[in-house]
This record gives sequence, C-alpha cells and structure tokens, in this order.
Amino acid sequence: MEFVQSVIGVLGGGSASFGVLLFAAAIIFLFIIYNSIAMVGGVQIAILERRWLGSQMPEGRVVAMSNEVGMQARILGPGMHFLTPFLYNVQKAYMMNIAEAEVGLIESIDGQPVSPGRIFAKVTEGHNLFQDGEAFLRQGGEKGPQIQVLPPGLYRINPYLFKVSKVAAVSIPNNKIGLVVATDGQPIAPGRLLGKRVDGHSNFQNGRAFLEKGAQKGPQIEILLPGTYRINTKLFEVQIKDATMVPAKRVALVTAKDGEPLPLSEYVAITIAGHKEFQDPAEFLAKGGQRGPQLDFLRPGTYYINPLMFDVAMDDVAIVQRGEVAVIVSNVGKDPSAMPPADTVGGLPIHTEDRLKEGVERYVVDAGYRGIQKEVAGPGTYYLNKLAYTPHIIPTTNITIDWADEKTDAKAPRVFNPLSIVSKDGFEMTISVKVIIRVLPQQAPHMVARIGTIDNLIEHVIHPLIDSSFRNQASSSEAMKFMQDRHEEQRKAEEHIAEELEKYHVQCVSVLICQIVLPERLMETLTNKVVASQQKSMFDSQQEAEERRREMEKTKAQANLQPNLVKAEIDVQIANQQKQQQVILAEGKGQSTRLEQEGIAAGVESVGRAEGEKIRAIGQATAEAYSKQAQAVGQAPLAIIEVMKQVSQGRIKITPDILLQGGGGPGDGANASSNVLSAFIASLMAGGIKLVPQEGGSKKG
Repeated sequence: MEFVQSVIGVLGGGSASFGVLLFAAAIIFLFIIYNSIAMVGGVQIAILERRWLGSQMPEGRVVAMSNEVGMQARILGPGMHFLTPFLYNVQKAYMMNIAEAEVGLIESIDGQPVSPGRIFAKVTEGHNLFQDGEAFLRQGGEKGPQIQVLPPGLYRINPYLFKVSKVAAVSIPNNKIGLVVATDGQPIAPGRLLGKRVDGHSNFQNGRAFLEKGAQKGPQIEILLPGTYRINTKLFEVQIKDATMVPAKRVALVTAKDGEPLPLSEYVAITIAGHKEFQDPAEFLAKGGQRGPQLDFLRPGTYYINPLMFDVAMDDVAIVQRGEVAVIVSNVGKDPSAMPPADTVGGLPIHTEDRLKEGVERYVVDAGYRGIQKEVAGPGTYYLNKLAYTPHIIPTTNITIDWADEKTDAKAPRVFNPLSIVSKDGFEMTISVKVIIRVLPQQAPHMVARIGTIDNLIEHVIHPLIDSSFRNQASSSEAMKFMQDRHEEQRKAEEHIAEELEKYHVQCVSVLICQIVLPERLMETLTNKVVASQQKSMFDSQQEAEERRREMEKTKAQANLQPNLVKAEIDVQIANQQKQQQVILAEGKGQSTRLEQEGIAAGVESVGRAEGEKIRAIGQATAEAYSKQAQAVGQAPLAIIEVMKQVSQGRIKITPDILLQGGGGPGDGANASSNVLSAFIASLMAGGIKLVPQEGGSKKG
C-alpha cells in the first residue's frame, strides 16, 4: 500500500514523465493480478479466508459460506484460480492420501448438532465424500463423527471443516473370525443377546445402511469371515477370534446361548435345518432354534461360528474295539411309554418271574425311543453327540477278576486283596481266587439296564458275592478239610456264582481257587505229618532196595557158580547111579548066597553074615559115591550140601529151642536171673524138661 501511495504522490506532483507513469501503472496492475490469482499444485488444495466485504457467520458456526467473512468451507483444487483482489487470504495444503490398507474416519468440525440419543451424524448427500464443504453444510450436515469413511485414494478435504483420522482397514486372517460390536443403533430386543441381522450393510462396511434399516446396538449376530474390510471402527468395534477347528477323531458339541426355551421334558434341543452347521445363527433363530445343548454336532473340519451365540466343546469319538460292543443310551426320541410293554415278548404277556429267563428288561427299548437301545454297536468308530447318546463300552471277551496279592493278569480290570475267611474250627485262612466272566453281546443292554457299567458289576455285585460265598462255605468246613476238598469247594462256588450272575445277564465262565494259605501252626502240623509220611515211604523204598540188592547179589553169585553147580549135579547123578548099581549088585550077591545055603540049616550066624555083606556093599557104594562127589565139588562144598540136606529134612536144628539174651552192662544181674527163669519156663512148655514125681511127694526136674 505504501508503494501505491508513493506512485499516486508522484502522479499528483506532475513531475514524473509519461513513461514513468506507465511503468507505475504496470506495476500496480501486476500487483493486483498477483493478489487475484491462486496457483495450486497437482497434489495441493487452496484454503480461502475471506477478509471483508461479506456477512457475518451465524452464531456457533466456525466455517463460513462463500458470502460470509471467515475461513471458507469451499476449497480450490489444483490449477490457476482468479479471485477478487485483496478479498481472500490463500493457504495451501496437501491433499488427504488414504493408502490401500487404510480407511479415513471423518469428524466434522462444523454443522448441525447431532440428534439426541445418537452418537454419529446423519448421512448427507452431494458433498462428494466430504470434498465439497459448502454442499455438506447446505445439506444440513451434522457436527461430529461421520458414518461414512474414505476409501483408499486422494481427497480434497478442508482441514478446517473436517478432521480425518487414518486407520488400518480391518483384516481377518485365515482360520479367524471377526466379532462385531455396534456402538450405535436401536436397542436389542428384550430376551435377546445379540443384535438382529439386517441386510445391505455389506459386512458392516456401509454404516448408513446398517443404521437406517434398524440395526441394533451391541454385539452383532453376524460375524466377519477372513478378508479385508473398510469398516468405520468408531461405529463398529471388531475383535478377532479363532475359528472353530474340529480335529480328526473328535467331535464338537454345541450349546446355543440364545433361542427358544428348551422344554422341561427334553434334554437336548430339536434339530433345526438350514443353519449351515451353526454358521448362520440368524437362520437358526428365525426357524425356532432352541436354547441349550443341541442334538446336531460338528464333525472334523473348520467352522466359522459366532462364539457369542454358540458354545463349542470338543469331545472324543466313540471307538469300539474288537471284542467290545457299545450299548447306547438315548436321551432323545419318543416316550418309552408309547412302546409295547416290556412284559411282553412277541406281543404275548409274560410273568415277572419269567422276565429274566426271557432276557427282557423294562428299560431296554427299540430304536427311536428314549432309553437303553436294544441294538448294540459293534466294533468301529462312531461320531456321536454324547449329550444325546451315551455309549457304554462293554467287553464281550472274558474278563478276569483277581483276589490276589499282586496283579497277575494284564487285562484284569480290578485286583482285590485276597479273601480272609474263618473255618468251622476257628482257623483264619487266606485264599486267592480268580473269577472269569463274560457278557454276551445280545445280553449287554440288559446288563446295563440292571447294573450300569462293568465297574459297577465288579464293585457292587461280584466282589461282595465272592466274599460272601467263600465265607459261607468256609464256616461249614474245617480248615484242613477245606484245603483237602479244594476242588469240591471250587465247584460249589462256581455253581453259586453262575446262578447269581445269571440274574444280571452275565455268564460265569469259571471260578478258580488259586491258593489257600492256612495258619502257620496248622501248616506246621500238616507239614510234619507229610514229612513223616515221606520219610516212611523213603525207608520202605530203601528197605525194598536193600532186599533187591541182596537178591541181586545172590543171583549174581549163583550165576557165577552155575557152571560148577551143573558139573557137580551131573557128577552127583553119576555117583547116585553107580551107588544104586552097587546096591543092586550087592543085593543080588546076597540073594545068590542065600540060595546056595538054602539047603543048609539057617542059622543066626549065616543070616548075620549075609546081612553084613549087604551093609558092607551099600557102605562101599556110598563111600565111592561120596568120593566121586568130593572129587567133583570139593570136600567143603560137599559137606555144606549134606548139612543143608539134613537141615531141610528136619534132622538137624540150626536155631536153639531156648534163647537167652543179656544186657551185658552193669546192674544186669537181675535181668540174668529173669532170663534163666524165662528159659526154664520156655523149655518146660516145649517139652524139653520133664517133671518126674519122686517119693515123698516132691518133684524133681
């Protein structure tokens, strides 16, 4: 201004030349042009401030319209712009750049107040994503946070009218979900946990559509799947959670937190179709899904489920091994009272006492009814909802139960202490017992109906049954007899146990008494008796062995002398033959002599002579025979042979008729007298001493 005033002064003075005036006019013109043109770069904007010559802004406003003095709502984009000289002050700024993975959140500094109860300003049209500030204000744009967001790009935003915050876009990784909580909207309906589903909001990226269609404030029933979303994070809070992943050999049991109330008579909710395995909770509620445990379950896989709506719990699949069956207890189905009575078989009534015989239990039902299913599941892998169907794994192979000091069978499900029982005669015994049972597949449901599980059967039936049975048997038998009759006691116990277990639809394979431990004092007595018996048997065997050895030695000696004995026998036979020959010859000679002297008077002397000749001939023959025998066997053996002949004929005694024995020690005088007296009596009884009566009435031996 000082420059202009100086130029005017020069003109008024008339002292300057025309050229100088022209130059001055050009300078003034250029100055006016400079203040009338705004040059804006390609990525810049020009912010205008009107200094004067305009109306005042309404009270409460901070940004002016075109005819108002103050910071203007409108801005100038890139290029050359002509302005009224000296009317505007121009400030330059860079455009708002929103990167690819970002969104711009807008907050208006000026505008109409937000409606009571609302947090975000209403959406207005025509402002070209907040790039036309005057249009925003003319359309009644409200002050405060805006629902609309700026997607990636360059924007001519007046920073005096709009505050822009750049935030990262919402990105949901794979196998994750986004839970959304709306900070504005209608209140959630009473009794509901989550805001209802509305259409058209494009995964919460269109906040205007979300609010205008009556969406509700709070946690939302819809979720965000993996991806990138341009969401107004001031309107929607997003929490990233894990998706539901069900691994192999597992099932996922689902419990709904919202829905229709579950009937009191039901344990699990009814099946609802169309909810896409609980991934569409809005459809679940729309079709009357019930709150509580669900009958449907999830198999192995990945599921995008809203955890605010459904609780998911993992469970193992039901695996039935070989040698097992699964008895299924159904918690769903028709009322069992609608089934034909359990007291009928084939439609015909049976009596209660015949029920066990027919294998019928009251709570064993057909398929489709609630209760213990008659049909069992064989070996295999089963995906079951164990809230609805409870499997009881029952082994159908032999089950061994031990009452022993230590576990001897690796498959034994239970080992108890040995049984301690008292016999009839008051001795305490300890016995080890092994019981083998089996449940037939077709009887497994009835067994479960009776007692429940195998553990219950063992703990509450078999164990007390075995204990009671052996106590009763021991109380009627002595300890030693109980051990001796072990096989019979085992048989009686097996019969009794089999009869009792039949009531529980269990087959008793065998009952075995493995060991009986008697008291130590009784065992000592029994051991001593057995040892004595064994010693007696040993002594008898030794005696028999000695007898056999003696016979063997005799036989061996006879065998060694057999050749000599045979020769001796032959020589003896020859000698006997020669002896008989001599005797016959002698007799013949004597007879001849008698015949020759027959005519002569027989006299004593002749007869004696003939007899003498006979005896002499016999003696000579005998002597010759003995001589030959002696030559064959020798003098000593021949003498022994003759003696033994006399002994065998009873002519010679080799044992005394009376035998006296004495101790031979000190003080045996009395015994000697007694032995003499005993010998005298024995001789008297044997007839060796005769009592002859004497004169005077005395007897002398």
